[in-house]
Amino acid sequence: QVQLVESGGGSVQAGGSLRLSCAASDYTYNRYYMAWFRQAPGKACEGVACIDTRAGSARYAASVAGRFTISRDNAKNTLYLQMNSLKPEDTAVYYCAAGADYCSTTFPSAYNYWGQGTQVTVSS
Repeated sequence: QVQLVESGGGSVQAGGSLRLSCAASDYTYNRYYMAWFRQAPGKACEGVACIDTRAGSARYAASVAGRFTISRDNAKNTLYLQMNSLKPEDTAVYYCAAGADYCSTTFPSAYNYWGQGTQVTVSS
């Protein structure tokens, strides 16, 4: 069964932190490459970070590099996104994605499986 379930979104003031979680079924987690994307109202879907769940190597969008950290717990089939120094422009619905054949923050179409999304709102 293919399943991705995000949690951890919420509202925070600028400068604050949040940690998102994505619980994945065995099938989706073992597809190796997972990512976080986000979409703000009226804007295109934007890649945030991706990770090779085997090696742990990751890539980040320039807009979040140094502030966000993607990680995984293979024992729990769970993907995380630690978000620090949040800015109002980080406000968006954040989606967990899986099933790509490579680590991409550029092409949402590379990922076959998506979660339902979790809202992150950063106020100034």
